[in-house]
Amino acid sequence: MRLLTGALLAGVASCLLAAGAVAQTPKKGGELIFAVTAEPPNYDCHANTSFAFVHPVIPHYSTLLTFSGADYPKIVGDLAESWTVSDDGKTYTFKLFDGVKFHDGSSLTSADVKASYDRIINPPDGVVSARKATFSDVSSVEAPDAHTVVFHLSNPNASMLQYFASPFNCIYSAAKLKENPKYPETNIMGSGAFTFVEHVNGSSWTGKRFDGYFRKDRPYLDGYKAVFMKSGNVVNALRGNQIMAEFRGRTPAEAEQLMSAMGDKVTKSESPWIVSIIIVFNTQKKPFDDARVRRALSLAIDRYLGAQALQNISLLRHVGGLQRPGAEFALTPEELEKLPGFGHDIAKSREEAKRLLKEAGVENLSFKLTNRNVAEPYTPAGVFAIDQWRQIGVTVEHQQLETKLWQAALSSGNFDVAIDFSSEFLDDPSSQFAKYVTKDLSPIAYADHHNTELDKLYEQQMRATSPAKRKELTKQFEEIELTEAYSVPLLWWHRIIVNDAKLKGWNITPSHYLDQSLVDVWLDQ
Repeated sequence: MRLLTGALLAGVASCLLAAGAVAQTPKKGGELIFAVTAEPPNYDCHANTSFAFVHPVIPHYSTLLTFSGADYPKIVGDLAESWTVSDDGKTYTFKLFDGVKFHDGSSLTSADVKASYDRIINPPDGVVSARKATFSDVSSVEAPDAHTVVFHLSNPNASMLQYFASPFNCIYSAAKLKENPKYPETNIMGSGAFTFVEHVNGSSWTGKRFDGYFRKDRPYLDGYKAVFMKSGNVVNALRGNQIMAEFRGRTPAEAEQLMSAMGDKVTKSESPWIVSIIIVFNTQKKPFDDARVRRALSLAIDRYLGAQALQNISLLRHVGGLQRPGAEFALTPEELEKLPGFGHDIAKSREEAKRLLKEAGVENLSFKLTNRNVAEPYTPAGVFAIDQWRQIGVTVEHQQLETKLWQAALSSGNFDVAIDFSSEFLDDPSSQFAKYVTKDLSPIAYADHHNTELDKLYEQQMRATSPAKRKELTKQFEEIELTEAYSVPLLWWHRIIVNDAKLKGWNITPSHYLDQSLVDVWLDQ
């Protein structure tokens, strides 16, 4: 039985953080005004997947577990004071903090946690659960007493603890859900550090301090306002002191502009990002049903040159496989360099690419690249890929579509080759491999190949209780996928945040979905 205490882990993380920096005593008061470059379609945590939802809405809610912003990827308790995992990995037992209140003053108990997860796992008619498949191994949820929740799994799942830390698993009132299972779509009523004030469509979202929050010394802020604006307006808004922060990310040029203009009035934070640009080959269309053609197109790309050049003008920077470079189960540089498209001798790779195209009978290959009409970083990614393919005599038409049409093309298979992306809140093979298996296993696996060996490896790594065994299985998965080249990563993103220097207590992580509760944020003013 493994015992993990959220309060203890949080305390250790705080001590380590304090040891590496000059300790500052948080100050209470002030309103944090920050930009969000998109707007949530509705208010339901369980249905949403975007940062546009997380940044304005998540401060109103609590989750069982959360990732430590100061010490990613450490998991700490939010509502859970402690938890245990059975030796067979099939039973998770959580002990909840006492004295937690919802914003209406009612007590939060294990019944609310059970009702919320039941809604995720088996959504009622009309309710959308974006994470139903994620929790498909949970066979039942029990609430034996007011402060204990027990999850029983039909199979062990190596990712389950991380899944419990998802920022989207908001805990709702069981009583409210019983009255109307769809109430979270249009109403805000959580137990987070801030209560809901108003949402002005197309303009802003406002929250204020919840005086009944169970962590009695927090939050430090009086409140916050999320201002909805186009990405291109963020830099001027920061320079004009209209906002203090934007938490998704800025380009290198924008960051340099802000640092040059504002000096020590702003701070810059950087991190590799759990987001990558993917090139997807439609294996149901000729000649992309031929592995030689797909492999040739991957071999033609000088990813190392691309990383060096594109990092100066875009969010793209890192060369990696199917997982974020440097993550626990990611391929090492030495392992990656042995695979097609990731070697350093680009002349040799392109000669092999030309040979493969000739062998496949498509020396004069031409096709259409379907891309999203979002300037950063989709346009430079597409332009770069097309230029690389030109080096081996391939002609490509660049088709950039509005997001809705682009998504429809991917979902319907109406494309030759497409630019896609992978974006997760955690470094986890089960999440990051979802676009590389068969469509029988994942509807977002747009290459639509039928290699069931990848499905088997996917299932095996998900069940592996030994990290060493899981690493071995994920390595096999990547070697097969990148050699067959059904879909291949182009480059991984790099996250740069420039915020007002008075903003304290916020930590950059590799994900723009994490550390957005604002519980620990304060203003030095």
